[in-house]
Amino acid sequence: METWDYKNFWIEAINQIKNEFISAGKENEFNLWFSIEYISSEKEKINAGVPSVFYRDQMNNREYITLIENKIFELSGIKISVQIQIIEQNSTKSSKKISNKITESEKLIIKQNENSENTVKKHPLLRSEFTFDTFVKCNENAFTYNAGLVISKNPGVIYNPVLIYGGVGVGKTHLMQAIGNAIWKNTNLKVIYITAENFTNEFIQCINSNSMTKFKNKYRNTDALLIDDIQFLEKKDGTQEELFHTFNALADAKKQIVFTCDRPVSELKNLTERLRSRFQMGLNTDIQTPTYETRRAILQKKIEDDYPDKKIPNEVLDLIAQNVETNVRDLVACLIKVIAYMDLVGENLTIEITQNLLRDMFFSPRTENMSIENIIKVVADYYNISYSDLKGQKRNKNIMLPRQIAMYIIRKITEYSTTEIGMEFGGRDHTTVMHSCNKIEKLILEDSTFDSTIQLLIRKVKDSKK
Repeated sequence: METWDYKNFWIEAINQIKNEFISAGKENEFNLWFSIEYISSEKEKINAGVPSVFYRDQMNNREYITLIENKIFELSGIKISVQIQIIEQNSTKSSKKISNKITESEKLIIKQNENSENTVKKHPLLRSEFTFDTFVKCNENAFTYNAGLVISKNPGVIYNPVLIYGGVGVGKTHLMQAIGNAIWKNTNLKVIYITAENFTNEFIQCINSNSMTKFKNKYRNTDALLIDDIQFLEKKDGTQEELFHTFNALADAKKQIVFTCDRPVSELKNLTERLRSRFQMGLNTDIQTPTYETRRAILQKKIEDDYPDKKIPNEVLDLIAQNVETNVRDLVACLIKVIAYMDLVGENLTIEITQNLLRDMFFSPRTENMSIENIIKVVADYYNISYSDLKGQKRNKNIMLPRQIAMYIIRKITEYSTTEIGMEFGGRDHTTVMHSCNKIEKLILEDSTFDSTIQLLIRKVKDSKK
């Protein structure tokens, strides 16, 4: 009898949806309505459970179930339906039948969740899994890790401000949020975490709605301010001006400030000198690309934490750790891919299978000093469309796919972040870039001919650099 296990797709889909809700400033909405648990899998079906009929109806009315199904399809390429069951919290023979009406206790729970900021000791904008315990400490990040621990125990006292910088996917956001989670959990201090992009968007909205006083009060009266990806602030003079004054107010009050950046501040060209000096006046510390030993340890910990039931041969883990030298994000992506293969195909992993499965990651390392402009030009020429159309706002079908391909290749072979890539394509949001990359990844898995086209374009890009 055949068996199906879609649990890994479920876990990844829920995590991605959560991240999208966080990016949109809707984490409270996610926490309130996604009280849903994975139960089991059948052929092209996942059984999931919610605590009551009320939650089930809300999940359907708000189209959250459709959202989950679409996300799973993006990840797996398989149309998998999600069937909702009611999980009775205290299941006994004398238990009452489940009512289709919303109970008074449910109304009270919903009201408490909507009106209270901290019913549970969980920060609304910080990912609960990003802690010091889940961060793999190694030589490349030991100094930054230890500094983070000290900061979390003595916010605003020892190192202030702190700037953590490093390449894409090395753990900057994880460590910053670990600091925030520790402060939030162990003290009564107010912690704000936000990306520089969302900080900018909120600033613009407050200007347009004449609510700058509310904005200033929010950010200048917090106890710890964590701003991710400050490279996004380049060329945004108004936001830089406001952050400069916010910085001064918090520093004068000895409140903790933590930033992350994908490069040293000295390499940010379009930044005001006085804000640059503020970033550099405290502790600047970098996280370097992990070595083989660290990569191997990260894979092992990921399995222990998230996939304890999976038996992956040591030689397969060694192969991945030896060949994926880019960053932790790519490393974990490879692990998820081999686990998905085991679940869907039902075969044991071998060196040969792993090499074939991950050939694009093993043999297409990121290319240093490759310009976005050059990649766009190669793709535009191949599809016989103009450079400006590929970067622009036109949504014709013959332009959209090449545009998504260009985004995918840039993300694949360079160190540019999704935010930076979006800026190059007419100021698009980083979630648009992520969606494009996911779509191309899915097409590659579904169509070997399309995969060959992508590999051809990558070779053309690399040859054009020579």
